[in-house]
Amino acid sequence: MSTLPDSLPQLLERAARRHPERGVALFDRRARSHERRSYPELLASARAAAGRWAGLGLEPGDRVFLCAPTSWELVESWLGAMLAGALPVAIAPPPALGAADSHLRHLEDAVARIGPRFVACGGRLLSALRSEATPNAAAAALDLQALADATPTAPPTLSPRPEDPAFLQLTSGSTGAKRAVVIPHRAALHNAEASDLAIGAPHGGRISEKARSMVAWLPLHHDMGLVGCLFFSVACGFDLWLMPPDAFLARPQAWLRELGAHGPAITAGPNFAFRLCVERAKRDELAGVDLSGWSDAMIGAEMIRPETTAAFAEAFAPQGFRPETFRPCYGLAEGTLAVTFDEKAAGVRTLVPPESARAEAGTAAVVSNGVPVIDTELVIAGPNGQALPEGRVGEVRVRGPGIFDGYYNDPEATAEALQEGWLCTGDLGFLQDGELYLAGRRKEILIVRGENLMPHELEWIAEAESGSGGACRAGAFSVERAEGEEAVLVLELAERGGEGLDALAAAIRNRIGQELSLPLADLVFVKRGSVPKTTSGKVQRRELRRRYLDGELERLDA
Repeated sequence: MSTLPDSLPQLLERAARRHPERGVALFDRRARSHERRSYPELLASARAAAGRWAGLGLEPGDRVFLCAPTSWELVESWLGAMLAGALPVAIAPPPALGAADSHLRHLEDAVARIGPRFVACGGRLLSALRSEATPNAAAAALDLQALADATPTAPPTLSPRPEDPAFLQLTSGSTGAKRAVVIPHRAALHNAEASDLAIGAPHGGRISEKARSMVAWLPLHHDMGLVGCLFFSVACGFDLWLMPPDAFLARPQAWLRELGAHGPAITAGPNFAFRLCVERAKRDELAGVDLSGWSDAMIGAEMIRPETTAAFAEAFAPQGFRPETFRPCYGLAEGTLAVTFDEKAAGVRTLVPPESARAEAGTAAVVSNGVPVIDTELVIAGPNGQALPEGRVGEVRVRGPGIFDGYYNDPEATAEALQEGWLCTGDLGFLQDGELYLAGRRKEILIVRGENLMPHELEWIAEAESGSGGACRAGAFSVERAEGEEAVLVLELAERGGEGLDALAAAIRNRIGQELSLPLADLVFVKRGSVPKTTSGKVQRRELRRRYLDGELERLDA
């Protein structure tokens, strides 16, 4: 039976009432100090922000973009817009180095499709909007300082219904243009309830009854950060210890240190985060850190690599980390977030795809992502939408109260994604003993010489041969040549000499040839950071392919 209220504003009010001693702490960019606000203080600051939004003329139903790094400025203005009845949209801030033009193009496209009343930002982005060819975004631009200085007025008194839209969430854009997912209050609240039950299942109850804290670094413009960290902590009454993504990337040991300091704690992250800890966390700064109180580590957002989780468990066993702490899960923005969870808490469990699935899933062992969360149905659908038996690969389709209401102002995409009440995820997978095993994205399959290949199979081989793991990434895609579709592989590297590149190229080509019987049409080495990724670390293969075809990749082997 649900224990949650009817809307997100009521959820925030409940946290302030039930857990006045707990709240949210935001770390600085070096993860060395933090500023904490209790839930009553957070509610009061959000209400004050709602008044300032009303003073600027924001009305219920207006869309408002908020583009800022992890900060109180972002948290309060987002919550304030929601309390004022608007539909807030958290936008990724511009990258510190490179890709600024791409960021502006994506922002302008999103503004044109969603029509926000304001694009609230500051710093470099505000200057860029006023000087670049982004007329739609520039017309709506609002200095965040102007919001902070606005004269407040009383916002309208609202009583949102569960079915009313609560906010918009941009998709990651890993397979195409970013779209705005419409999330109703009902879906956001169900996600929190379902996650509480699923994470707590192997512990004999809700995780809110066992854990005390959540320690995270995920960005708030991503569904794992906004829904999976902020809303989930509010719903469970956790103390949330949140550091900026840049702080984690520069000092991954800080994340581990805080997990040891605030147990029993939970966290969540994509595969690359755990690999980064193995490669770059400074062990001398973890002296005395005890990770035995780390209750659960949800891992998802991208394909989970068993060798990564094994390496992490081995590396941090001296600090008390237990392999069974890993909890693989599957979710997506259109499902609000969580769709399946591993409920056995036996660590990362793998399965070599059955013979019937290998044509689509390949031969590499894949990870169980568990079973659907409460009140949620999941089927594997064939080409004609028919449900497939266990062991057969098809499209993952989901139905339940956590599913989104559609894409904002995009009826065609909505009709494609929602069919007869089912969310057609575009992800490939199969079921075995009722558990979901993911095989990749339907739209990213490489069809080379009549054979279906998943791009991650090539990417994992290249990353393993380079020895760079989470620090450098690979991206695979196909291109049309005179002989038909051919495979191209791009791999990030720290710069190395020509002889080293030749030897690495030969090793990668040989191993791909031996394991996949595939010759590469091209193998491109680029500097670290050149492969475009989403905020959760997923490689944007379509964008990478475009850059390759347009000659925008700077080759180290040129």
